[in-house]
Amino acid sequence: MPTSRTLLSVVPDEDEQEPTDAELDAIEATLPIVQAEVEVLDVEISLMDRPATPWSERRRRRAHRELLTARLRVANQARLRRLATSAPEVA
Repeated sequence: MPTSRTLLSVVPDEDEQEPTDAELDAIEATLPIVQAEVEVLDVEISLMDRPATPWSERRRRRAHRELLTARLRVANQARLRRLATSAPEVA
């Protein structure tokens, strides 16, 4: 029995082909968080198939601490940007 196939293609609007500068800046600003989350996942995956040792627990705590630090830095930078854009001009 013959079957029919339909080829689907998604063509984005010309305006939506590339991210805007603001979108790229937002992605770049959150990159430290993404990198820290990847490190936490890497540690957690490595602990799944082997017994925990003091060194592996230390690595896990360090990765988690770095994630919290990255989140804090990104939040502070976003707050400073908001304050800078909402501050009145001084003549």
